[in-house]
Amino acid sequence: MAKSTIKVKVQQFGNFLSSMVLPNIGAFIAWGLITALFIADGFFPNESLAKLVDPMVFYLLPLLIGYTGGKLIHDQRGGVVGAIATMGVIVGAPDTPMFLGAMIMGPLGGFVIKKFDQAIEGKIKSGFEMLINNFSAGILGGLLAILSFLGIGPAVNGFTQLLVGGVDWLIGVGLLPLTSIFIEPAKILFLNNAINHGILSPIGLEQARSVGQSILFLLEANPGPGLGVLLAFMLFGKGTAKQSASGAGIIHFFGGIHEIYFPYVLMKPMLLISVILGGMSGIFTLVILGGGLAAPASPGSIFAIAAVTPGNASVYFANFAAVFVATAVSFIISSFVLKSSKQDEDNIEEATNKMQEMKGKKSSVAGALQSNSGTLPEKVNKIVFACDAGMGSSAMGASLLRKKVKEANLDVTVTNSAISNLTNDAQIVITQNELTPRAKSKLPEAYHISVDNFLSSPEYDKLIDQLQNGVTKEQTELVEETVAEVTDVDHNQDNDDLLREENIFLNQEFATKEEAIRFAGEVLVKAGYVEESYVDAMIDREKLTSTYMGNNVAIPHGTEEAKKAVLRSGFTVLQVPNGVDFDGQKAKLIFGIAGKDGTHLDILSGIAIVCSDEKNVEQMVQAKTAKELLTIINSK
Repeated sequence: MAKSTIKVKVQQFGNFLSSMVLPNIGAFIAWGLITALFIADGFFPNESLAKLVDPMVFYLLPLLIGYTGGKLIHDQRGGVVGAIATMGVIVGAPDTPMFLGAMIMGPLGGFVIKKFDQAIEGKIKSGFEMLINNFSAGILGGLLAILSFLGIGPAVNGFTQLLVGGVDWLIGVGLLPLTSIFIEPAKILFLNNAINHGILSPIGLEQARSVGQSILFLLEANPGPGLGVLLAFMLFGKGTAKQSASGAGIIHFFGGIHEIYFPYVLMKPMLLISVILGGMSGIFTLVILGGGLAAPASPGSIFAIAAVTPGNASVYFANFAAVFVATAVSFIISSFVLKSSKQDEDNIEEATNKMQEMKGKKSSVAGALQSNSGTLPEKVNKIVFACDAGMGSSAMGASLLRKKVKEANLDVTVTNSAISNLTNDAQIVITQNELTPRAKSKLPEAYHISVDNFLSSPEYDKLIDQLQNGVTKEQTELVEETVAEVTDVDHNQDNDDLLREENIFLNQEFATKEEAIRFAGEVLVKAGYVEESYVDAMIDREKLTSTYMGNNVAIPHGTEEAKKAVLRSGFTVLQVPNGVDFDGQKAKLIFGIAGKDGTHLDILSGIAIVCSDEKNVEQMVQAKTAKELLTIINSK
């Protein structure tokens, strides 16, 4: 618990640092482009336009950071005082861009004016509010500017020069690639923005101002290590992880959203070796060939990297070579890891913190995704998808969910935000599993949902179904995609008709999962639950994502398009004591499902509760009669 708390605190601090830089990335890119284009060694040297470079890096960028830092603490007044205080460090250290100084004085200015406002709250006579507000901001801001000019500026200047010297020393002795040992694991813990924008960017900007480029901008932003992992999953992965890897690779490499590959590494902790060695090889290539960027590449897209690469063919070659080498090394090692190891539920659960089935989806049967907290409001008006910075994965997740909300004709606002910027009007908050504790800490009264895969999380469909039909959380813990595939009407079925003894088959043997699924489908057809076409739809559905749920249980069912082939809700149960392979997992109980209008949800929720206990599953696998197995199912 203490370790988890420390990690959350570190993430929060790193998020605060990066939150001062990320909103101003556009200004950094503008400065980087002007630098790359118009300085003496640029694409289009122009002495007049090059005059923009120094004022932007010395004044504009630090002031933006200082203002943003102050605003994070105390809104507009905090931003103004933070900017005034930042001006002191700028003038106090005229030879160094004061990014670190701005990160100190901006929040300090916001904090001071916030405490002052709290101290005088309710004590100002009517009519004097504007006078007090303006003069207090001016006086306190001025005092902080003097303090930063006399003390903070020179101190930060010395510290910055020490850091730059340290980086130069690491490069000189060939040790810079070793930084990947810390950078790559820290990225997986969602400290990537803190590392990149809180530590590397300020030092890199000083180097870029002096020599026109900095290697530090590519230490964390290189997409090669993550791309290598995703390419390996495309070829050697299994189930949903394999099927989603290609889409994840496109978003990661071209969109620059690195968070999307984190779950793949968490699924196989040995892949940390892949990304570490991939990162090290990329940095080594940069050092040898003289690569670097003129400004931060944010997001870490290959397009962003190309845009802020200085106008020199050799530097372009070095940067692209570093990406290629990092990708190749990571791919080779990741391929070996995937081919030489089998999926292990216990290891996955331990490594991913409440992730039991990391083949691109969760195992609700085993209770590994019972991370929702709070109470779902009766009337939902706003859903917020939150991530570390509020710009990458959260924007993507929000767009996917927004589309589903629109298709469901729900009057609900879906937006994205940084966790630190969550507001009280957010009724439902959706986050990646690793970030959920921070979101709960920030907004404990909200209804929180964790997801593991931004591309195809079943949580989206479960939430939509809850909002549409008022289905309870307990009823939807197992359903996942199946819930989204229920339609039409049939309200008069009872549970006895949904699962009958004659539709339970004991001691079955199947060579493949396709054979087992087809058998289950034919049972549903003969029982009058579905039309013949539904059987092929069950096979098609299995090709999309594995229906293995965990605890030796699988729930094959039809595709979205097969809804019209469902005549009424029904189940069949196949007991397979020796198991049948479902993409590397042994399914010993197979529940063939046909769902219509939610009439199957009560019994399905009962199955979910029973199957969440491995002892119950083992009892059903050992059951000698259909009646005995049915009794166990109906025991909850």
